[in-house]
Amino acid sequence: MKNRKSSSFLKGGTRVPAGSFRSATYPISVGFLSQKQINTPSSGSSINSIYLNYSTLIFSLLSSHPSISSSSLLSKPPPYSSPTFSQVGVTHTHTNMAENLGEPPKTPPMDSHNFQFIMSSCYPITLKFIDVCHRVKVQNEATTTITKMFSTPGPTSPVQTSQERTILNNITGMVSPGEILAVLGPSGSGKSTLLNALAGRLHGHNLTGSVLANGRKLTKPVLKRTGFVTQDDVLYPHLTVKETLVFCSFLRLPNTLSKPEKISIAKSVIVELGLEKCENTIIGNSFIRGVSGGERKRVSIAHEMLINPSLLVLDEPTSGLDSTAAHRLVSTLKSLAAKGKTVVTSVHQPSSRVYQMFDKVLVLSEGRSIYFGKGNEAMNYFESVGFSPSFPMNPADFLLDLANGVCQLEGTTETDKPNVKQVLVSSYNSLLAPRVKAICMEATNLIPTETKIQSTGSATKTRNRNGCSMCISTWFSQFSILMQRSLKERKHETLNSLRVFQVLAASLLVGSMWWHSDYHDVQDRLGVLFVISIFWGVFPSFNAVFVFPQERAIFMKERASGMYTLSSYFMAHIVGDLPMELILPTMFIAITYWMTGLKAEVGAFVLTVLVLLGYVLVSQGLGLAFGAIIMDAKRASTIVTVTMLAFVLTGGYYVHKVPSCLAWIKYLSTTFYSYRLLINVQYGQGNEIASLLGCSHRHGINRASCKFIEEDIRNQIHPGMSIIILFFMFIMYRMIAYIALRRITS
Repeated sequence: MKNRKSSSFLKGGTRVPAGSFRSATYPISVGFLSQKQINTPSSGSSINSIYLNYSTLIFSLLSSHPSISSSSLLSKPPPYSSPTFSQVGVTHTHTNMAENLGEPPKTPPMDSHNFQFIMSSCYPITLKFIDVCHRVKVQNEATTTITKMFSTPGPTSPVQTSQERTILNNITGMVSPGEILAVLGPSGSGKSTLLNALAGRLHGHNLTGSVLANGRKLTKPVLKRTGFVTQDDVLYPHLTVKETLVFCSFLRLPNTLSKPEKISIAKSVIVELGLEKCENTIIGNSFIRGVSGGERKRVSIAHEMLINPSLLVLDEPTSGLDSTAAHRLVSTLKSLAAKGKTVVTSVHQPSSRVYQMFDKVLVLSEGRSIYFGKGNEAMNYFESVGFSPSFPMNPADFLLDLANGVCQLEGTTETDKPNVKQVLVSSYNSLLAPRVKAICMEATNLIPTETKIQSTGSATKTRNRNGCSMCISTWFSQFSILMQRSLKERKHETLNSLRVFQVLAASLLVGSMWWHSDYHDVQDRLGVLFVISIFWGVFPSFNAVFVFPQERAIFMKERASGMYTLSSYFMAHIVGDLPMELILPTMFIAITYWMTGLKAEVGAFVLTVLVLLGYVLVSQGLGLAFGAIIMDAKRASTIVTVTMLAFVLTGGYYVHKVPSCLAWIKYLSTTFYSYRLLINVQYGQGNEIASLLGCSHRHGINRASCKFIEEDIRNQIHPGMSIIILFFMFIMYRMIAYIALRRITS
């Protein structure tokens, strides 16, 4: 901070005592460079000063267009839309200002067709947000569930009321192309909520104010050009960096580009973000070793850079990174901003060298602004209102102390010090807020009213209702790519050694226990058939429970980005899981069937395999449905366990005569129908079993079993009806899962 030269925050004004700052006015800057500042930058400013770079880029591109004056370029962005590179006649010019300002690179990163697409799809976006407020309803603490259970109606009973909590309170600011706006504040100050609102991901009746891109409310074309990087790196852990970005390019880039061209764009992004060394390394996670934390964060940024966004929003990208990795990451963002992109990011605790790379800073405290302006002028401003550090320290740390209210005014003691947060909010509202709002309003010609932010919400609702209005690839293309990605991501599960061992051990154990069972020993054979039904009812349903809960974060992120439709994702999962779901039960029954000495006919074996595979798919659908409805793997697995226990008990083997009050459960039981189909393959409709038990004689030795068999034959469901019911369950469970996922996305 000592070596940096900047315009005085109080230039032209007079410093006043701390007690009278409310009535003072200062001609302070809020982060907009004047023409003089652009033409003659200070010696200490970096050559990568964002607005300087952006202005130089526009001048170099438009030098042959005398109709556009330099003053109009330097004053402020156009009110409605900024000219694209293609509109001014530039199609193949590439300027890398991070390396050599104003000079084209020696070798273009990709062929002219791809580069023309990239340049024409990106245009500068000036983002403004005026009086953004967000309120949520919270239940009164006194009206908890336990209170309502034990309270009696009457005049003294607690009344259920809901209170509104303000998350954001009249937040105003703007950021131009080529700039980085850093949102600082403690946890719970509203940083993530503000970023979601700026990215068009927050909508509803509780959001008021205006969020504008080039003077207009957020529209679908703007949302297509907006990249949003979440705080958590939501990526598939078993895919490599290259595979992750290539599959993403297949889904997010238009079909007018061929696959080789999309791969070329993905490779260029890998080079741009410095991921060449780890492109063949898997992503990994907390339990799987892969790329480093900084590299994983850059992969998340590359995910959004594939579409060459004009607006890039990042939610705490430096969280969990060390100082060096955080500096490298913000340097990457700086280079991206230098190419004309608008970057907005929240930062929790940046280092001093990271803080110096921010062009503008917005400091939040409990949802209210306490500063908005240039980052290098924040300390001067707070000193002018009586807050200054007692010793040299990181400016970001000092700002966070102020936002937390742990700093005191100069000349006050602990006993009489005022509420720091109230003082800071009051000083901001009287000194900074009018100027910030005036500049934003002047550029947009808006009337400051409490306008509901409807356009973003309606756009989101339209997207969800129509499936995916932002998708640019066909349904079959999405289905094919998603299925390939699913197979590649889950290939480690298909022939997982532990799972294969589990199935082999179970098949050998069952085969050994019922080794060459006698055809006439009906009870033993019914036992082995029922054990098969139990194992392949619980095993696939329990595994399917984890599918959607584990992928929820990735699914929600990609759906919000408009990468694919829900139906293509769902069908790709259903079809992609078939190999894993069908190979293992086929291997199991191939071993168990012949070891147990079941009906030694090829036709009977094939029918047994078909019945078992159908039963497996139905059980898998049950697990998918519960997983999609509950979206919590632990709770869903518990419910599936209880459900399968009920299905097994009413399956017809343990209890011959189910109580009438519970008899209806067996008609919902998948085990009930599959078990009877397996019996039918071995013994027909039951008459053969009766003959084997000697039930044709009036006083057979198995009198109790004969009574059960006779009743069962009379009440037995036809095999064709059992097949129809199982097929109906196969469709119904998957429809329930699809509807549950659709409810989540809406």
